[in-house]
Amino acid sequence: MKHHPTAQTRATNDNDACAVEAQNARPRESVHDIAAAQPAVARGAKRTDTATQPSSPTTADARQRTSQITSRGLTTQIHPTVLQRIVWLSALTTLNRFRVIRAIDVALACFPERPFKAALTAAQRAMRGMAKAGLVRRYRTDRFQHVYGLTTAGSAWLEDYGILSSPSVRRVADMTNPEHRLWMNAIVLACEARGLRAHTESEALQELNRGRKEEEPVRQGFVQCAEGHLRPDAVAYEPDGITWFEIDRSKRGEQRRNALSSLVRCVGKKLKHAPTLRRIVVFARTNRILQDALAVLRDTAKVANAEVINPDYGRHFKEVEPGVFEVWAAVWPPGGGVAVDVCIGHVIIELLPTWLPKVRLDSSNKQPLSGWFDENYLPYRRPQTSEPWSQPVSPLLESLPLVTPNGGDYTRR
Repeated sequence: MKHHPTAQTRATNDNDACAVEAQNARPRESVHDIAAAQPAVARGAKRTDTATQPSSPTTADARQRTSQITSRGLTTQIHPTVLQRIVWLSALTTLNRFRVIRAIDVALACFPERPFKAALTAAQRAMRGMAKAGLVRRYRTDRFQHVYGLTTAGSAWLEDYGILSSPSVRRVADMTNPEHRLWMNAIVLACEARGLRAHTESEALQELNRGRKEEEPVRQGFVQCAEGHLRPDAVAYEPDGITWFEIDRSKRGEQRRNALSSLVRCVGKKLKHAPTLRRIVVFARTNRILQDALAVLRDTAKVANAEVINPDYGRHFKEVEPGVFEVWAAVWPPGGGVAVDVCIGHVIIELLPTWLPKVRLDSSNKQPLSGWFDENYLPYRRPQTSEPWSQPVSPLLESLPLVTPNGGDYTRR
């Protein structure tokens, strides 16, 4: 991985800013232009035109000016200097947790309540500031993605606020294409922005083995099938069970296809060391990989739907929306009687929003801006029969006690 100096980054951003400023610049009227626009008046004559006389502002003009004023967000309540420290603390804590991040990850972690362009702008500004201060170091992967690692100075900065940390620049420098790891981090951050508790694969395994006795074997996965122990790339804990995330960066081979077919048959089951598996979300990097995953689900549904289900065995799959499958099973009613068929979960297949990290904030952008939190897409597309997502709120106020531990004055005067 190639290290990018911060000077080059600032130069590129300055050039982009200058280009945007030149494009939006409005020419000012000179004194000669104003004089030329006014009719000539003879000496001693009284001017009759009133075009240059200032007029009193009307109610409509005041209303228009008020509507043009944009909200300043948290800076109306917190001093910008304190707010910058809060943003840096949240971004560096995220980097210390995942070891490698992108600017889009900072937008997910710090500014999920903002529109996408505003969130990405604030995230890029924060990363430039921390790179200039030497807290992070910028690298470029083999696929031309810009990622950041935590420096020794950044680790010391976190420890000043009581957060145990360690540098990650050496590890990031050895990474060539951490795309799978980066998307795991992004999905977890998107889940947490929606108010869910979420873990990456390594964090989920640590949680799975927590409280394990010394004589017990190490738990290798959540589900065991003929293909071995299966564990998710990311997992979210919701009130009705867990959501299992799979990230497909390549087309599945025969073994992985069989593993996915076995996994979707486990929807609705109470896992041995975890809550009920309620839904499975498969993210595909390309449309070709998406179609391959859909073919696996449709083949599985064709075989499963030909079987008669009972409360002890069997699942039926219904594709109610493009890429959304309902999983049905026969269950005994609480009061007894004949078993009834109920929907016990979902399988959702959608594209990874790979276009979001590629968005440029100038006129050269050719990527769509869809897929942010104001739409039904992240961390996964909710079916129409489920409750809609709640809008994210700013997580920055949670770090305020760390920045002002002694109850200092942080308000804007």
